[in-house]
Amino acid sequence: MFVKKLLTLLTASALAVAAYAQDTKIGALMDVTGPIASFMPPLQNAAALAIKHVNEQGGLLKGKAVLVVGDTQGGAQTAVDAAAKLVNIEQVPVMMGAFMSGTTIAAASASTIPAGVVLLSPTATSPAMTDLVDKDTVFRLVPSDNYQGEVLARMVLKAGIKKVAVTYVNNDYGVGIGTTFIAAYKAAGGTVAAATKHEEKKNSYRSELATLASSGAEALVLIAYAGDSGGVIVKQALEGGLFKRFIGTDGLRDEALIKDVGAKALADSFFSSPTSPADNPAKAMLQKLFNDEFKSGADKAFVDQTYDATFMVALAVERAGSADRSKISAALRSIASGKGDVIRPGEWAKAKKLIAEGKAITYQGAGGAYVFDAKGDVKGHIGKFVVDGTKYKQIEVLQ
Repeated sequence: MFVKKLLTLLTASALAVAAYAQDTKIGALMDVTGPIASFMPPLQNAAALAIKHVNEQGGLLKGKAVLVVGDTQGGAQTAVDAAAKLVNIEQVPVMMGAFMSGTTIAAASASTIPAGVVLLSPTATSPAMTDLVDKDTVFRLVPSDNYQGEVLARMVLKAGIKKVAVTYVNNDYGVGIGTTFIAAYKAAGGTVAAATKHEEKKNSYRSELATLASSGAEALVLIAYAGDSGGVIVKQALEGGLFKRFIGTDGLRDEALIKDVGAKALADSFFSSPTSPADNPAKAMLQKLFNDEFKSGADKAFVDQTYDATFMVALAVERAGSADRSKISAALRSIASGKGDVIRPGEWAKAKKLIAEGKAITYQGAGGAYVFDAKGDVKGHIGKFVVDGTKYKQIEVLQ
């Protein structure tokens, strides 16, 4: 009797192990702590929601999708370490993330590219990503900073602002947008009265601000993260009466900034950020699904792209038919080609059925219809955002 029970237990354990072995890990390289930590909670929810939709509607391959998160801590070396763990210890076949340009490039260069693991960033915008020698493994869902910098220049001139001061953070993100903006703004007839590159994590930027303010600029164009130098600069500029109008990019579209300085202080300011076409039905679909699940938060920055990226890497694994890393790149391109039956957020069961039937599918997400070029880049839309109470409100979409 004892032997029979033991055999029964061993058999049950073996079956459990076999079932678990069929689950597929999806890596998520997220900047959970560090300068953009305040962005992360709704983005973690977005990734979790995508995985939930996969598992509730048939699962991934012959099992479940398991999201494994690595925290970059917002730093280059810690991003490399987090990615290495996902690649070598967790053995993920594909990875969603990271979110900052610097952490994405560092993780890709040192960990994912050498391992042949596809990395799909929802938000990294540095132009340096375009020319990575990546064996077709690095992709992103937002346009390069070269594009956003040009659109921002048009946005500023359209607002009637003809003379600005500029300061941008000395990292991949800040340099990318800052230099492009300055060149495009000047070329279009604007005057850059003063410009400076600043370092992160300083306690005071008052001397730099005094120099910028003495230029007679109408506004300060500030390209940095609100959780780091950006927030400090805005606060110190207001305290010193040096600037009253700020123009920022997505790094400043952080509600922590509103909480810190108040909506009234930002009443004349505006911000650019990658966005979705205004008439995109998939955006409304995801907003409803997200708010049904979490009650609120669907309007937060980059929720759309984070859900889309997580859903897309799962689709790529399903299309590849296995967790073989060497097959994921081609599979990702195939589900974002603009050809085949359209799949939108939450439509995993439909996608799984069509893939099983051998039919082509194309994902049209909340952030738009993504078609990758030869470098893994996409075209996109840039929204103009203003402060509306305790939140940011999109008032225009530009291309």
